[in-house]
Amino acid sequence: MTLSIRARSRAAWLTAALLSVPIALSPVLVQPAAAQWIVYDPTNYVQNVLTAARSLEQINNQITGLQNQATSLINQARNLASLPFSSLQQLQQSVQRTQQLLQQAQRIAYDVQNIDQAFRTTYRNASMSTSDQELVAQARERWQNTVGGLQDAMRVQAGVVGNIDTTRTQMSALVGQSQGATGALQATQAGNQLLALQAQQLADLTAVVAANGRAQNIQSAEQAAAADQGREQRRRFLTPSTGYQPGNARMFQSGN
Repeated sequence: MTLSIRARSRAAWLTAALLSVPIALSPVLVQPAAAQWIVYDPTNYVQNVLTAARSLEQINNQITGLQNQATSLINQARNLASLPFSSLQQLQQSVQRTQQLLQQAQRIAYDVQNIDQAFRTTYRNASMSTSDQELVAQARERWQNTVGGLQDAMRVQAGVVGNIDTTRTQMSALVGQSQGATGALQATQAGNQLLALQAQQLADLTAVVAANGRAQNIQSAEQAAAADQGREQRRRFLTPSTGYQPGNARMFQSGN
């Protein structure tokens, strides 16, 4: 901008100085030492001055155009500047901690084959051929599964609560980066990382819902199996059995 103002000031000063020459003067004849006559034409002189002024104006316009292009390039560079902050690693670590808690599920894991196997054995209907000892062992195993499921749910809840502090720190940093972004790319990247933060929170929420649902389902399965086992045990208790049959008892062995 300083170069443009100086160039325009010089052009204005030059134009004013040249135009101050009287235009209506009659041609002046100058007699040099060699006795040659030079004809001075004021009209032609003024025309040359105007042409020079227009040329100078064009140069000023070109300088202004170059300055605008430079400003545009600077703005484009700012828009293409990458955000010097990334919360991806911290978010991935939070998700990984929650995932590890889910993978540490006791006894009945989050696996379809494992669940089907448990319902074919531990939670199957009580059979008439099952001994009382087996019924008691199965009931105890179901109770242990229920306790383990409740403990797993509470561990997942504790892990998610532990992620809240990390989430708060990352959210504060990302909002600050978004507000201080120098270009469109930085603002977009900050917005994308905020979306990733929300995705991490949704993942934690999904984990809590899954853990709570698992614990409740295991408890409901235990209650259903216990009710069926109770019916079988009541049937056995009410079924008539062979009473006491008297027999011969020998108290002393006969000697040889």
